[in-house]
Amino acid sequence: MSVKIRLQRHGKKGKPFYWVVAADARSKRDGKYLEKIGTYNPNTNPATIELNIDSAVKWLHNGAQPTDTAKAILSYKGALLKHHLDGGIRKGALTQEQADAKLATWLQAKSGKVDAKKDGLTKSQADAKAKAFKAEQDVNAKRLANAAKAEADAIAAESVIEAEVEEAPVAEVEVEVEEAPVAEVEEAPVAEVEAEVEEAPAAQAEVEEIPVSEVEVEETPAAELELEVEESLVVEAEVEEIPVSEVVVEETSAAEENNEEAQA
Repeated sequence: MSVKIRLQRHGKKGKPFYWVVAADARSKRDGKYLEKIGTYNPNTNPATIELNIDSAVKWLHNGAQPTDTAKAILSYKGALLKHHLDGGIRKGALTQEQADAKLATWLQAKSGKVDAKKDGLTKSQADAKAKAFKAEQDVNAKRLANAAKAEADAIAAESVIEAEVEEAPVAEVEVEVEEAPVAEVEEAPVAEVEAEVEEAPAAQAEVEEIPVSEVEVEETPAAELELEVEESLVVEAEVEEIPVSEVVVEETSAAEENNEEAQA
């Protein structure tokens, strides 16, 4: 049975978390495994790796073949170096103490590199944070300066408008109130009122004179009535006089008749 050292996926979607296992090559990726020898978390920077070096070296000694990713992890943690040093010890090229010293030296150097990387990442993060903070401060200062400038401009504009309102419009309003309305209200209406008053009484005089003519017209019928009365009196007088003449004529005719009868 061939054994492989590989990664078994765990975790949730978008947040993978792997186990480093020794499993049968025929089993599924996330199936049964023979032994769990470590974990690998790629969600951090640098990646978090926990590995049991002795178990990994044991499986390597038994002929287990690591996958590419598992091989990189084993190399990162020094498991492959220890497996190589153990081969030198078996061959008699090295003693156990020499192999352990070399492994410790390598692990110390590797740890220093990892720590330097972490420090570099922390420093870069701090620098980026400080840069972003400074940029934010600059933006805030610029915004405050613009706001102060806008407020100062607004105040200046308001003061200019108030000055214009206090100076020019007051003079114009006074001139218009003192000159135009006085001229229009006092002079023109007075002239118009006087003209209207003069014309109106003239019209009333004419209207009053018209009844005088009417009175004259009315007086004319009175004269006519007097003439008619006088004419009627004259006619009556004539009428009254006419019977007198008739009476005289009748009397003369009666006397003639008497004379004729006497002569007869």
